[in-house]
Parts: sequence; C-alpha cells; structure tokens
Amino acid sequence: MEKKLPEMLAAIAQPEAVKRRRLRLMFQDEARFGRMVRIRRCWARTKVRPVVCNGYERQFVYVYGAVSPWTGDVDWKITRQMNTEQMSAFLAQVSTAHAEDFIIMVVDGASSHVCNDLVVPENIRLLRLPPYSPELNPQEHLWDELREKEFPNRVFSDLDGVIPQLEKGLPRLASQKETVRNITGWPWINSLILNAT
Repeated sequence: MEKKLPEMLAAIAQPEAVKRRRLRLMFQDEARFGRMVRIRRCWARTKVRPVVCNGYERQFVYVYGAVSPWTGDVDWKITRQMNTEQMSAFLAQVSTAHAEDFIIMVVDGASSHVCNDLVVPENIRLLRLPPYSPELNPQEHLWDELREKEFPNRVFSDLDGVIPQLEKGLPRLASQKETVRNITGWPWINSLILNAT
C-alpha cells in the first residue's frame, strides 16, 4: 500500500470532488475497552512484589477513532455498539468537525465499512487498507498509547467505570498534538503530497 498510496490518493483527489477545499488525510479504526485488565510493568520498592487484581468479565464499550497524522488532530466517538449505524454517525461527526476540508479516510475492511447501508458524507472518501494489514494504520498505535497511559493495571467494578476513564483519557491524548504527530506521522505518510490534480 505504501507504494500504491500516492496513485490511489491522486485518483480520489480530483478537482471536481475536492472543490478547492483543503485535503485532509485521516486513518480510522475502532477499539474496544472493557473490564479485562491489561497487566503492565510498574515501579515498586525493593523486595516488594506488586500485586494487581484481575478481572475476566467480557464487557466492552467501543471507541471509533480517526487521526490526521500531519496535524495531530484526533476525532473519536464512544459507543456501546459497533455497527454500520454507529460508523455512519462517526463519519457524520468527523465531516462536521472538518466541514471546510475534503477528507480521505483510510479504513480497514470491517463489514461496517463496506456495507451498502453506510452513509458517507459528501466531503469524505473512504480508502480501504489491504486485508490483514493493521500495521499500516497509525490509529492502532494511538489505541496502544491510550491503553498504556489510561488503563494499565486498572480493574473496574462495572462497565460504567470504563466510560469516564475514556472521557478523560481521549481529550488528554487529543490535546497532545505533537505526541500524536510523533506516534502517527510515519515517514511514508509524511512524504505524501496531496494535491487536487
């Protein structure tokens, strides 16, 4: 994809579609956050063995996210379901947030991204990643960062405890634009030049 992406972007960014708007490249993905603990290393005094409670409850909430590696902008939506309706709502949210832009959004091949019922706003075009290639999506690394900073060794008594943690952690991450750019601005992404041809 890295080699073909410039041609794919050029094919999408035609003047009649772009209509003199600024081009914005975004990468989108979904993640689930729940009550299962992610055990992480932690500091402890010498001769003290840290103890972390563990939970095995399979309850989750979902987060739709999209990042613009060039600007460090992050958009997100927390939801209890992951489906075509929620994906359409997220696309509408991103479209409104960046109404002056023409957005090329790179997505994976999830069923909610290819469904005929998906509503894609006029200023967004979807570009699909090759199958089984999450390593090409920098949004995946933002999920890792969020889990590392906001959820290490945390046990929640119920699912309602997870949502406030996300509501604090997502804005905190989004406010750190330089960090977001450093995590997601991979050399092959930064080397792309978007012009409406």
